[in-house]
Amino acid sequence: MEVKVRNVRKTFDAFAALHDVSLDIGSGELIALLGPSGSGKTTLLRLIAGLDFPTAGAIYFGDEDASLKSVQERHVGFVFQHYALFRHMSVLENVGFGLKVRTGKAKMAQRDIDAKARQLLEFVQLKDFEGRYPSQLSGGQRQRVALARALAIEPSVLLLDEPFGALDAQVRKELRRWLRQVHDATGHTTIFVTHDQEEALELADRVVVMSQGRIEQVGAPDDIYDAPNSPTVLSFIGQSSRLPVRISGGQLYFADTPLGLDALGVADGQANLFFRPHDVEVVAPETGAIAGTVIANRRTAGTRQLELAIGGTNERIEIEVPARIEGLDASSIAFKPKRWRVFPA
Repeated sequence: MEVKVRNVRKTFDAFAALHDVSLDIGSGELIALLGPSGSGKTTLLRLIAGLDFPTAGAIYFGDEDASLKSVQERHVGFVFQHYALFRHMSVLENVGFGLKVRTGKAKMAQRDIDAKARQLLEFVQLKDFEGRYPSQLSGGQRQRVALARALAIEPSVLLLDEPFGALDAQVRKELRRWLRQVHDATGHTTIFVTHDQEEALELADRVVVMSQGRIEQVGAPDDIYDAPNSPTVLSFIGQSSRLPVRISGGQLYFADTPLGLDALGVADGQANLFFRPHDVEVVAPETGAIAGTVIANRRTAGTRQLELAIGGTNERIEIEVPARIEGLDASSIAFKPKRWRVFPA
C-alpha cells in the first residue's frame, strides 16, 4: 500500500507539532522516521495511523483520502514501544485478538483464529509459547508477540513506534535483524519511529530525518550519512566535529591559515567546516594541517577518541585515531580531514 502525506500541519492549541509536511512512501518500503525528541516523528506516525487527525493537509492510502478515517477503517497494524499486550490473555489469545473482535462478514470461527495465530507464532519463532502469559516472557519475546498480533489482521500498513526502545542493546540488535527479515518475507509497507540513528541506518530502505516539526532530508541510509544536506542532519547522524572557517577564493582558512581544502561550491564568507572524527589522517605539522593539543584521550575498542584544543583558540574538536598511536597525552598533533562538508555560518 502506497502512503502519501500532503502538506500536513498539526497544531495542539498554540503549539505547531508539524509544519506543512509532505512525504511519499512506496508500497512495500521500510521507512524510518528519525529525529530527536520533539521533532514530530511520533505525531506524524499517529496521523498516518488514524490515532489523531491533521489540522490541515491530507493523508492518502493509495489514491484514497484517509485523513478522517479511523484506525479500523485504515486497516493498519500498530506495534508500541511497551508492547500493549493484554496481561490476562495467553500469547495465543493476544495474537488472535484482532481477528476475534471482527464483526459481520469479516468474523472468523474460533478454530480458524487459533490456526492463524499458531501460524504467526511459528513465523515469529514462538510456536512453543502459545499457552504462556506476557508476564512469563522476556522483553524481546513480548515484542515478537506484539508484532505477530499486528500482522494477524493482514494490515495495509505496519506502523511501529520506538519498537525496541525498552530493550537492552544486545536484544535490540538481534530484533533489528529479525524485523528486517520479517519485512522482506511479508512485503508490508512499514513505517517505524526511532531516535536511534544506528537502528534507522541498519534497518530502513529510506530514512526521513525530522527536526522541529519539519522534514530535513529524505534518502537512502548511505546518502543521509555521506551527503547530509544541512548541519542539523550532519550533527544528528553519526559523530561530527565542527570548526569555524572563512572562505576566500573557494578555499578554506582557519584563523588566517590556509587549510588546503576546497569550499565545495559554498560562497566566500564565514562558514563552518564539518568532518567525521574517523575521516581524518594524522600528518606531520605542515602548512594546511589543523594542529591542536590533546586534552583528553579515550580508548574505544580498536581506536582512540582524542579531544583537541585547537592552537591559539577556544575551539575544541574530536578526532579518532588508531589505538596503537602512543605518547599523545598533552602533546601536539596535526591532522587533515579526508572528507568534509562546508555550510555557511
